[in-house]
Amino acid sequence: MALRILHVLDHSTPLHSGYTFRTLSILAEQRRLGWQTYQLTSPKHTAGFAIEEEIDGWHFFRTPGGAVNGARLPGMAEFDLMRDLEGRLQSVVEQVQPHILHVHSPVLNALPALWLRRRLNVPVVYEMRASWEDAAVDHGTTREGSVRYRLSRAIESFALRRSDQVTTICEGLRGDIAARGVADDKITVIPNAVDVASFRFGVGPDPVLQQRLGLLGATVLGFAGSFYRYEGLHLLIEAVRRMLPRHPQMRLLLVGGGPQETALKTQVKEAGLEGCVIFAGRVPHADVQRYYELIDLLAYPRLPNRLTDLVTPLKPLEAMAQGRIFVASDVGGHRELIRHGQTGYLCPAGDVAALEAALEDTLARRDEWPAVRAQARRFVEQERTWANSVGRYAGVYERALQARGQTVPAMS
Repeated sequence: MALRILHVLDHSTPLHSGYTFRTLSILAEQRRLGWQTYQLTSPKHTAGFAIEEEIDGWHFFRTPGGAVNGARLPGMAEFDLMRDLEGRLQSVVEQVQPHILHVHSPVLNALPALWLRRRLNVPVVYEMRASWEDAAVDHGTTREGSVRYRLSRAIESFALRRSDQVTTICEGLRGDIAARGVADDKITVIPNAVDVASFRFGVGPDPVLQQRLGLLGATVLGFAGSFYRYEGLHLLIEAVRRMLPRHPQMRLLLVGGGPQETALKTQVKEAGLEGCVIFAGRVPHADVQRYYELIDLLAYPRLPNRLTDLVTPLKPLEAMAQGRIFVASDVGGHRELIRHGQTGYLCPAGDVAALEAALEDTLARRDEWPAVRAQARRFVEQERTWANSVGRYAGVYERALQARGQTVPAMS
């Protein structure tokens, strides 16, 4: 009897995000282990209205959300979302009979699973990829220290303490979870990783794409990802403006989109940088590597806050797998991943002058780049593969089943 896991997700493919890329990597590796996975998304998944969907070989159960009309009391929208998810979750559980409910952030997914566990006694594993209260602060819906922030943190802590097992993506978040009163033997780090074989190492740029984007003969700095405020892209644009007199052939390539896109384009226009900063827009994940290969030096100038200090991003790992050189701010999430001067370069966070100096210094160290590329690739090959990461779930699921007095099925 193969292990059956029902993953409860905030959203999924075809939406593009680091969240969906991690999810798909976990699902693919669990299938390779012989486990049966099922996937249910919350009402927050907004790409289509089907109750079930097949996308790229994956079957997703969807949760339709109720219509929202008129003025709402604070918290009512979240309560309605959880109510809708609980009902849909019970229906799917009765259909697929999972051994494990594997619930992924946010906590709005965890609470319905815990409510359901009281009736059906299905073990709940909660994977906290980021805390609800910190995500709310970053998106501007909550102020740190406010009543809403403290209530959000209390709800997150409640779910973490009551889950049968907890997983998270890095040591920073492990420490935060333990500080909430969760026992160490209930917490397992399943770190972000990469499918190394899917990344071409050290491949040169596509001259046709170079020409189309106006990058032939240029020194290209770049970023690929979501344009959130905490990514610090406004600092990168300002650093490039300061560097241009010394590097007239320099160009900045920004691949992706997000909440800060309009503000960044306004900054570029006001600085007179329209011909030097290229917004490539969102591109299919399968094509992102072609854009990485155009970039001489990547930049990840994340700003310092609780989220960036605790959470490790996926992008630097992808850069290492491809042999791309990058400069990253020294927030805690980056320091956990990057060995300065060995797999990448770090600089003080939140300081445009420090970012400018680090970019200049790294460009001047091109003779070091081959060794850094090789060390970075070796790091992901040895320490950050999905096979290594996902294999840790076996022990997590076994402990969760034992906590509920359930029989442990064959894990492989």
